[in-house]
Amino acid sequence: MFLPAARRQERQTVAHDGTSTVGHIVESLGVPLTEIGSLTADGEPVGPAHQPAPGTEVGVEVVPRPQPVPLDEGQTAPRFLLDVHLGTLARRMRLLGLDTAYHNDMDDPALVVQANEERRVLLTQDRGLLRRRALWFGAYVRGSRPDDQLHDLLERFAPPLAPWTRCTACNGVLVAVDKEEVERDLADGTRRSYDVYGRCTECGQVYWRGAHGGHLEQIVQDAIRVVGAVQPAPMAGYREGAAS
Repeated sequence: MFLPAARRQERQTVAHDGTSTVGHIVESLGVPLTEIGSLTADGEPVGPAHQPAPGTEVGVEVVPRPQPVPLDEGQTAPRFLLDVHLGTLARRMRLLGLDTAYHNDMDDPALVVQANEERRVLLTQDRGLLRRRALWFGAYVRGSRPDDQLHDLLERFAPPLAPWTRCTACNGVLVAVDKEEVERDLADGTRRSYDVYGRCTECGQVYWRGAHGGHLEQIVQDAIRVVGAVQPAPMAGYREGAAS
């Protein structure tokens, strides 16, 4: 999908100046290194920095699914950061309990800084952003519809899910609260209709299973099925090298 239409074939000849690395050649064709798996040169494993000789046959594999993510010590699931165009996806990921940072006004350099400092996987549909050398780990999100984007994300990383545990507005952790604690913040109809509530520990937003609960529950159940159908990714070691 990243190749120009004229190059969408399994084998092709690429002009080479004798000094470019494999990684440079792959990216010059339009494929970010975040979207490739293992590389070989004449059948031997190599890294993106390898300089092939003219006439070398280079093999480029797809990213394995599920893809392991390096985790900090004590961390049990990947953390994510989404660019400004993926707001709906961010809310759905938070619904599933995924630690998902999102800002609707952050530029590309700032996104890379936050992703690196907080060890978050940067999700985007901007290939130029994924080509930034400073980025420690990123992934291209496939699909134009939020449903398809979420499905792609879950298949790629198969992250552990914890539905209904995060604030969809700010990503804070939700805790159960007694109805009496939040009654003053509720409309009369809500107070009469619901008895179970949660509140965000960060922004104070109050949650309950409202009129949209059925739709959200369907999103949750679909996500659980997708992750359950994927072989769990092996846990990557503590702060090992970047995956791309």
